[in-house]
Order: sequence, then structure tokens, then C-alpha cells
Amino acid sequence: MNPRFRSFALWLIPMVILLLVTWQIFTSNSTNATKTPDAAIGSRNTAVSRMSYGRFIDYVDAGRVTAVDIFEGGRNAIVEAVDPDLDNRVQKIRVDLPGLTPNLISKLKEEGISFDVHPAKTAPPGIGLIGNLIFPVILIGGLIFLARRSNSMPGGPGQAMQFGKTKARFAMEAETGVQFDDVAGVEEAKEDLEEVVTFLKQPERFTSVGAKIPRGVLLVGPPGTGKTLLAKAIAGEAGVPFFSLSGSEFVEMFVGVGASRVRDLFKRAKENSPCLIFIDEIDAVGRQRGAGIGGGNDEREQTLNQLLTEMDGFEGNSGIIIIAATNRPDVLDSALLRPGRFDRQVSVDAPDIKGRLSILTVHSKNKKLEEVLSLESIARRTPGFTGADLANLLNEAAILTARRRKEAIGISEIDDAVDRIIAGMEGQPLTDGRSKRLIAYHEIGHAIVGTLLKDHDPVQKVTLIPRGQAKGLTWFSPDEDQMLVSRAQLKARIMGALGGRAAEDVVFGRGEVTTGAGGDIQQVASMARQMVTRFGMSRLGPISLENDSQEVFIGRDLMTRSDISDSISQQIDEQVRKIVKECYQATFELVKSNRQSIDKLVELLIEKETINGEELVNVLSQYTEIPEKVRTENILNK
Repeated sequence: MNPRFRSFALWLIPMVILLLVTWQIFTSNSTNATKTPDAAIGSRNTAVSRMSYGRFIDYVDAGRVTAVDIFEGGRNAIVEAVDPDLDNRVQKIRVDLPGLTPNLISKLKEEGISFDVHPAKTAPPGIGLIGNLIFPVILIGGLIFLARRSNSMPGGPGQAMQFGKTKARFAMEAETGVQFDDVAGVEEAKEDLEEVVTFLKQPERFTSVGAKIPRGVLLVGPPGTGKTLLAKAIAGEAGVPFFSLSGSEFVEMFVGVGASRVRDLFKRAKENSPCLIFIDEIDAVGRQRGAGIGGGNDEREQTLNQLLTEMDGFEGNSGIIIIAATNRPDVLDSALLRPGRFDRQVSVDAPDIKGRLSILTVHSKNKKLEEVLSLESIARRTPGFTGADLANLLNEAAILTARRRKEAIGISEIDDAVDRIIAGMEGQPLTDGRSKRLIAYHEIGHAIVGTLLKDHDPVQKVTLIPRGQAKGLTWFSPDEDQMLVSRAQLKARIMGALGGRAAEDVVFGRGEVTTGAGGDIQQVASMARQMVTRFGMSRLGPISLENDSQEVFIGRDLMTRSDISDSISQQIDEQVRKIVKECYQATFELVKSNRQSIDKLVELLIEKETINGEELVNVLSQYTEIPEKVRTENILNK
């Protein structure tokens, strides 16, 4: 049994027993002490009827009444009267009286009628007092129990007086089970954070040369790159008091609670200095001030003001190092990022191929892999994957291995896991028919264009097996992590995305094109517009015509006018349409000139439902010349 429930039951059961005993005493005494009309009626086996008060007076005047018993203060009476209609038998009759009046008593005395008044007797005064005190005692006892329960539950909802206290988890020596050796793929970030740990353990190495450790370190990077894992590693390595909490735990619906929690947090931190404070998702409380309509004087901003003051205010906070994490540095207030608060920003980006290999090495320690499966090959096939993605990839592969009753993870499980993570769960295969053939031509169109263009990524595989919302998929695998993309590569990607629509147009005619290219066309429009407005790759020249951030802060950007004139906007649209039109025309001609090889590949794809890049190149090389770069990449991938 739950200890809290047991304590409540031990308190409640005696109170219930006391209540029942008191009620039993009260009811028994009341029953024994009070004689009621019903009791008087039940004492005899005579017939009972009712009589009005007026008729009762007539019976008295006629001398038919022999006895009267008055109850309940003169409200009811039991009358014994002689009824001539019943052979002058005595009958018990109930009468509702208007009250015990002196006139009635005098009249009964004048007629010589025997009468008796039965007063309503109540319970003893002590019983009534106990009955009146039972409910207040239960109420007060319940409040005391709730208060004791709140005191035994730190941070519980019943702590009305604890709203202003910090909710940070505190540990003198955080046992997270994570060390820097367990964090892979972010070597640059580890070096910066290892300095923080070294300063806490050996501060003389820095103070001897006049160096000061940063007061705050901000971890910036996309989700899943290992920011929180790095914080756990710092806590595990430092060996100093450690506070950890989320930015949302500062903010409450009550005014002043967030600022009070900030003060309480730093008060406890100063008492345990030197120490570390980790604030996860700091953008929940550190967003830019003045973003609301009317200036934004809300609870969150007051909390941020208090945080800024505590980090670098009049008193300072020597010996306290704050580590925060966010994936939205663009929305943080500038005062929060200045030197003296968060002096150092550590970028935790998606890992490169070496980082992915080291991450896979860490996460594969408890996995059974086939001997022929190379972690390096997995790292090459997963560009753009974060640490969390790679951990999920190996876990999904392990689940598939167990489902297929295999003893070790193989390349097929890795492929299926990658497909599932990127595109979704596998659906039911398509049945033979016109739709399946149309989808096959669409996907082969993508694959043909991507294979024949020198600047396009090579094809990994083409499949007709549905995944997610897609009825068919063409996978491209870049040969390296591309940090910079050339104009030729962007145009090649646009043409590759248009390959499906061009294949439908060539094979089935303009009137039979379908909505299957809807997602491709959205990507094409986005890439073409970025070429014009952001990358300066059009005839408008090297001019940036839009900002990187499309976020709108209400109150700051709502009334901001656009820096682009109407004529420039029109020229942008014209350049976008021109790029797309030229790319589509070139794609159409490329597909049209390779119609024979497309038909052959479609028949092969319908038969096998999935063909890899090597099979695609082997068939296509029989009809046309393949760029040497693609041939080399497929040999390496093989």
C-alpha cells in the first residue's frame, strides 16, 4: 500500500468510527426518550383514520371523545372516540391540531375528557455538542493532513508557500553515468567544455596567468546533436554541486514567481559555490524582450530581467558557472548573449563522417553486428544524421533483427531502418495496373536524370514499395558532406526533382500528368527562389533580397515594411520562372532522348519492385554513356 494512503487511512478510520458511534448514541437516545404519534398508534390493534380539527371539536361537544393524547407540542393528537356508525365502538383517530392553545385545554377539562401532553424530548446536551463538533473536527483534520502531505512532497502541488522556491534538481556530486569519453562526434565542443571542468578542479592553472573562466557557456545546435548529453558529461566529470532545470520551470501564471525562483536558485548556488547550473531550453525564458504588442511587460520578461541581474548584476556571482542549451539562438535576447553573461557560445552541429563513425562506435557496443557489416559504410550512408538519429537507427535495426529472428544486424536491416526513419513505415505493395506503371515511370524519371547529370548525387536505389505518404521513392546518396553547393549542383537538383513530371509528360502526354509531382514542384520553387533572392545566382546579380530568418515578432516586425520594391518583386518572380522553365525543358529533352532505356528500367522495376543504383547504371550503360564520376562512385559504394 502507498505510504501516503496508509497514513491517511490511519487518520480517517478512527474519525469514521467516532462519527458512527456518536450517531448511534444520538439516535438510540432520541428513540427511547421521545414518544411519537406513530408509536402510540402501533401500540393498539384498533382501526386508525384521520379527522379534521373542526370535526374533532364537534365530537368533543357531542361527548363522543373519551381520551386525547397530544404530541409534538400540540401539532398532532391521537383521539379515542365512540363512533355510532360502528355500533358505538371506540376508534383511534389522528387529528392535526393548530397548536397547544389554552382554549383547547380548558374545553377538554370542561367536558371531563382525559388528556395527556407528551413533550418532544431531545438528546442530552453532550451528545448534541459532539454532533455539532464532528464536521469542524473532520474539516480541520483534513486540512492538517493536506498540509503535512504537501510538506512531505517537495515541489508538490499542495505547497502554496513554495511557489517562489526553485524547482532545480540538486546534487552534490551528480552521478549521471556519462563521461566525456561517452560523448562522440562533437570534439570541438568537448574541448571548450573540458576547460570548464579543468577550471573547477584546478583553478590555479588559469588564475596564475590572469585568466578568468567564462561565467556562462551557451550550447547551440539543432535538436539531437548532444547538447544535454554534454551537460550530463560535465556534471559527471566536474565533481562539484550541480543544479539542473528547464527554462520553462521558471515561468508560472502567477506574477513574480519566476523572478523569485531565479533569486532562490542563485541563493542556493552561492551557498554551494563553486558549482554548476544547467538550464535546458533556455529560449523558454530568454526570448527577446519587447516582442509583444505594447512593449510586452509580462511575467516571462520579469523573469528574464532577474536572470540577467543575477548572472552579471551589481553583486555578481563568483564561483557559479551557468551552462545553457538551445536550438533557437536567433530568438534569444541580446543582453543574455553579451560578454559577462554567456561569454562563450559552443556550436554543437550535426557530425561529419568521422563524427558519425565515432558515434556509431559508441552506440554499437551493446549491439550484435554481422562481421561483413562495416560501421564506416553506415556512416557514409547517413549524411545529415545527428547523434540521436544514429542511436535511433541502430535501435530500429536491432528491433527489425529481432522481429526477423536473426542473430545479428545486417545491411538489409540497416537499409530498412534508414528508410523507415526518413520516409516512414513500409506500406502494402502496389498491385499491377496503370497506377503502378505510372509511378514506375515517375520514379525512373527521377533516377535517369540524377544518374545522367554529372553534378547530381548518385542514385542509391529506386523502389515502388510505399512508405509514409509516398507511393514510390528514389533515394540519392551524396558522396560527401556538402557544406557548399555550387550553382551547377543546384540546377542539377532542380532537374532531378522535375524528372518525374517530365517522364509522365513524355510517356503519357501533357493531358495525363498527375498530382504525384506536387511535392517535387514545391522543392523546385523553393530552390529556384533561394538561388535568386539569397544566393545571387540570377541575372539580378549578387544581391540578397530576403533575410535568412522568416520569423515574425509581433510588435517588432508586424509594422515593418518590406525593403523590396514592387518592380524588384516582379523581376524575382520572372527569374524564378525562367530558371524553372529552362531546367524543365532540359529535363524533358534528356528524358525524351533516353525513352528506350526508361522503358527497359520500368519493366525491370515493376518486376523486382526495388532496384539499386548499380543495377540502374548497368542497364543504362547499355543505351547511353554514363558520366565517369557516377561509375566511380558506384564502384566505391559497392
